[in-house]
Amino acid sequence: MDKEFELKPDNNRKSFYGKAKIVTDNGVSDLISYTTKVASYNHFTNKMSVFGWFSATTARHINAFLEYFNFKTCNKKELENYNNE
Repeated sequence: MDKEFELKPDNNRKSFYGKAKIVTDNGVSDLISYTTKVASYNHFTNKMSVFGWFSATTARHINAFLEYFNFKTCNKKELENYNNE
């Protein structure tokens, strides 16, 4: 594993309280929300993968992850059908 750190929310919230972390290994960053991998970003191909809708809280984690890597945020329907727009 190359790197692991807690994902921070946008300026409107203080913290995700350790419930969202990014784990980067071999050029791929995975978002772990609670204990589930919910999204991945491949640094080599610039491809973002989102693995569906889980909950409102996890959607906030995913949107913070998208923003962190300069992708646009998504609503519930967009997260359910995410295809690296």
